Amino acid sequence: MSPEPTSEVITGIIPSAPRRMFGTGVLYSLGLLLLYVAATNPPSVLYAVLLIGFGVASLYGGYRMWEVTGRMIQLTEQELRLSDGTLICRTEDIHKVDRSFFAFKPSNGFLITTKVSYPFKWAPGLWWRVGKRIGIGGVTPGSDGKIMADTISALVAQRDGQFKELDL
Repeated sequence: MSPEPTSEVITGIIPSAPRRMFGTGVLYSLGLLLLYVAATNPPSVLYAVLLIGFGVASLYGGYRMWEVTGRMIQLTEQELRLSDGTLICRTEDIHKVDRSFFAFKPSNGFLITTKVSYPFKWAPGLWWRVGKRIGIGGVTPGSDGKIMADTISALVAQRDGQFKELDL
């Protein structure tokens, strides 16, 4: 008989301050550059509108990235979540983890495929979710992502009976 699952954090990923600053700085710089070009030398009205739209979207993306990358991604036996309690997915719904070179995954991260579909959600620089696919990573350290991906793979293998717990 297996012990009752706990909500204790097994492992976590938190972006480092330099990565956060660089990522948001790039988005803010792009937004300001696009707005500057639209204000000083727009080729036409249509291009000016596009430049303003993309500039504002880039500034908003930088704001959102700074906001969400202040949180930690936490893995417990029951769920993958943010430190503020936002559910990314339940561990019982995870089908597989993919860290391969050709996987469509974020930088320094990994891809989770789930058995059920989740609603769309995006936290720039930290994670995204589209249907049955969840990408974890971005401005996160690659070593932490590798540890979390391997831990999730081990939890899935244990759940599916591919190896048994060691009784020490």
